[in-house]
Amino acid sequence: MRAKMETGKPLLRLLLLYTITVSVLVISPTCAGAPLQYSTMFVFGDSLVDDGNNNYLSSLAKANYLPYGVDFFGGPSGRFCNGKTIIDFLGELLGLPYLPPYVNTIGNDRSILRGVNFASAAAGILDVSGSQLGDRFTLNQQIANFENTVNQLKNPMEEKELREFLAKSLVVMNIGSNDYLNNYLLPSIYPTSSIYNPREFADLLIRNYTAQILMLHGLGVRKFLIGAVGPLGCMPNQIARVDPPPPPGKCVTDVNELVSLFNTRLVSLVDQLNSRISILGAVFVYGNTFDLFTSILNRAESYGFKVVDRGCCGIGRNRGQITCLPLAFPCLNRDEYVFWDAFHPTQAFNKIIAQRVYSGPTSDCYPMNLHQMAQL
Repeated sequence: MRAKMETGKPLLRLLLLYTITVSVLVISPTCAGAPLQYSTMFVFGDSLVDDGNNNYLSSLAKANYLPYGVDFFGGPSGRFCNGKTIIDFLGELLGLPYLPPYVNTIGNDRSILRGVNFASAAAGILDVSGSQLGDRFTLNQQIANFENTVNQLKNPMEEKELREFLAKSLVVMNIGSNDYLNNYLLPSIYPTSSIYNPREFADLLIRNYTAQILMLHGLGVRKFLIGAVGPLGCMPNQIARVDPPPPPGKCVTDVNELVSLFNTRLVSLVDQLNSRISILGAVFVYGNTFDLFTSILNRAESYGFKVVDRGCCGIGRNRGQITCLPLAFPCLNRDEYVFWDAFHPTQAFNKIIAQRVYSGPTSDCYPMNLHQMAQL
């Protein structure tokens, strides 16, 4: 019965499913009365945090159509989710508005004063990662775009004011997944896995990432949240690639072991950068999304999730092979799914992660959470 509901109903059901009721009042997404803890937020990363930059690029990695955004107050926006991303929820907790994508801020000085999102779907730490999907802002290009924004900020601000503004800003970096999913784990397209063994590849990523983080520091920002790469082996996409698939509730172990090599080095990098505080004058925290993700999967029912190994929408074996096609029918019980599509989590899952990074213990966000860092 459910299968029929999800794959073939009259047009009326489609309209009812996708209609987002907007009443007389439109409420601001900023948390009412929330204290301002950071002057602004700048975001760098991939499709997990992209909020529309790829809409304007010649790319196969886009999400500006239904059913993406079916639960978002403005409908499809370019977010790879049914609703809000982790960044949207963090902004609400920090008292900041939804961030505009970089492409919407060029030449608009007022739009950048509360933050900008530079993230781009399919982007990686390495420039080549994700190239088979078309145009995207690589992390190096995102940093160049941020430099343009800093120069743009010089119009409304004096030098001292700008320096203080940037020092009070929060930088969120969430990238690295595509260096595995759309590079190292695609030997038919990329030669990387034949050139580097897993440890060498993790070292390569960290060397590049270190230089990129220091480039941002050189542009004036001082407070960094650096997210781990999540357990990619638990994604429906990776589970669907294995034949036979892992047992229900289990992940592809060798993929998660690859990612863990990178994350271990990333924690060490955060420690190294924080040990140089007298030189850098900056604070770096590690968002442990790998362990957070894993802990939620292991106790899914206690968080209200009933489906952990397939997407709410998408096609292929158990909805695990590709992203949502235009006007595809997603599941109706979206809050009970961990994954929205083959790669990206649901709004319900994103909310939990944001709350834990904002106020959780050091096992969630190391060596302090975002609320604690705001007091520095």
